[in-house]
Amino acid sequence: MLLLSKEDIRQVFTMRDAIEANKRAFQLLVEGKCNAPLRTNIQAPKQDGCFLFMPAYVEEMDTASLKIVNVFPHNIDQGLPALPAQVMLIDGKTGVVKSLMDGISVTQIRTGAASGAAFDILAKKECKIGALIGTGGQGAAQLEAMLEARQLEEVRVCGLHYDRTEAFVKQMQKEMERYDARILPVKSSDEAVEDADLIITATPAEKPVFDGTRVKKGATISCIGSYQHHMQEMPPVILTRASKIYFDSEEAVLSEAGDILIPLEDGTITKDNFTGDLGNVIKGEVTGRENDEEIIVFKSVGVATQDLVAAREIYDKAVKAGIGTKWNS
Repeated sequence: MLLLSKEDIRQVFTMRDAIEANKRAFQLLVEGKCNAPLRTNIQAPKQDGCFLFMPAYVEEMDTASLKIVNVFPHNIDQGLPALPAQVMLIDGKTGVVKSLMDGISVTQIRTGAASGAAFDILAKKECKIGALIGTGGQGAAQLEAMLEARQLEEVRVCGLHYDRTEAFVKQMQKEMERYDARILPVKSSDEAVEDADLIITATPAEKPVFDGTRVKKGATISCIGSYQHHMQEMPPVILTRASKIYFDSEEAVLSEAGDILIPLEDGTITKDNFTGDLGNVIKGEVTGRENDEEIIVFKSVGVATQDLVAAREIYDKAVKAGIGTKWNS
């Protein structure tokens, strides 16, 4: 079994690699080629947390995977990750676990890459300003994804605590230097979304985190934070203003995401407002952006197919490069 750390993964797997892997995963999903049951969610109320188990199997790839990603928000007080995770890559021919890899890295880059894939496919070609709301564990990968997808001049970042936002931006300006974009901390989401072409929300908020009336025509919005029924970071008005609404998986979104479930339940939108899954657009079965005036929304909750395809590519690249630690039980 090959053990792959965060550093190992970073050496062999880029954001562009992850975006292309996501596109393949989303296509496999709509083609029905991945057996990926909805994730098992076991609540841990004593810790305000939960355990999430995400299995997947793609027969044509002879590959299975299992991601364990647990949400324990109070870990931050102990200097521990709030989303501890591991990914197991399993040989589909033998059932043998081939690799155990850092699940935090896999989750961050594949979730960031979901936004990147959506922007690659759905955003206007000419985008200059980005907005990122949320500076937690997903912040860096989401920022990198929008910078990778479009050549932005400026990204405005808004977090819950301005001092943390400033620290995050300072670090990101160094790490994302190659993209040649200004990364700026702002004190309000109104400042962030004003005139933004690309908007990402990556928060566990239970109330909308930006004013949907301030979003300009032509913007593309990716909301990735809401993964339970009571969570809602997207203002319902943006769904009524949007020309098109896409998902990573409509089935998965409708099983858990308050961003869509709450407006559905109160009648703000109906399923007739849905356009389709991103994989349908990739396959040419559903229309993508048709003009530069459309507001487009992409809602993602994450599906195990993303983890499987990413993990397989990471493993193959690591083996080729001779990277990782071999462990024999």
